[in-house]
Amino acid sequence: MARTALITGITGQDGAYLTEFLLSKGYEVHGLARRSSTSDLNVSRLKWLGIEKDVRIVDGNLTDLSGLARTMREVKPDEVYNLAAQSFVKASWQQPILTGNVTGIGVTNVLEALRLEAPQARFYQASSSEMFGLVREPIQSEATPFHPRSPYAVAKLYGHWITINYRESFGLHASSGILFNHESPLRGIEFVTRKVTDAVARIKRGMIDELRLGNIDAKRDWGHSKDYVRAMWLMLQQDEPDDFVIATGRTTTVRDMCRIAFEHVGLKMDDYLVVDPGLFRPAEVDILLGNPAKAKAEMGWEATISLEEMIREMVDADLERHRSQ
Repeated sequence: MARTALITGITGQDGAYLTEFLLSKGYEVHGLARRSSTSDLNVSRLKWLGIEKDVRIVDGNLTDLSGLARTMREVKPDEVYNLAAQSFVKASWQQPILTGNVTGIGVTNVLEALRLEAPQARFYQASSSEMFGLVREPIQSEATPFHPRSPYAVAKLYGHWITINYRESFGLHASSGILFNHESPLRGIEFVTRKVTDAVARIKRGMIDELRLGNIDAKRDWGHSKDYVRAMWLMLQQDEPDDFVIATGRTTTVRDMCRIAFEHVGLKMDDYLVVDPGLFRPAEVDILLGNPAKAKAEMGWEATISLEEMIREMVDADLERHRSQ
């Protein structure tokens, strides 16, 4: 029989690529999605990949324990991937309580529903490199101390530790992936990489004449979402649950990432890029650089898509979006 997976946050970037990956492995995929006041659900990313009809969408919310328990009971998942969150760092300063309730406490609700209704299922928690924050070591590994610098990162750290606690307290096969920044053409427009590639595409087509950013000297370890969802799956195939840093091992400034995007369309970055102090974070994370050695040694995982390939793919996708519009 095909294995069954339940994905929270299935309509997001990672949820869509993970769905595509699991379907290729023969899984039956169910996705938990939060509905708003309209009856329409945004499945545009699933449609982009041509798989929206291959999954079953279940109404649900990470803040509703009873609904989560009912979903676990009905779906009977073999694997649960918790990708849902209030995932925009900037918004977490404006909505710190919502971020805490969804991105933090929501993880407890999923774990408790799992413990009560599907304790045999394997669980994946989407942790974040933002938990390292004010970094204590130049290269961050599973042993690096955390120092979160945003309400989002604090909430993610709670979710990370409650996953470890449920693993140790109840014997659940619960693992966390400490994922560094990962992007794709499906990334939301509010994230810096997509903000850059979309702006470059619009500048190239004469729709706008500048790109405004905050701290362009911040450094990030960027990978492709397709590589990273493969790591999520690998974690749940291990005999024992554990936590893994998932990263490329290469860090790049926002400035250099912008240069790659502009050069791809034959433009000079300095002619269009404007640094806006109003876009700086209240507390900046200056550099993130992950050490994926454990993931490679224990799971055989490593990134296969370079930053340059990813940015070019994203620019091309945004050019096509604006061309078709």
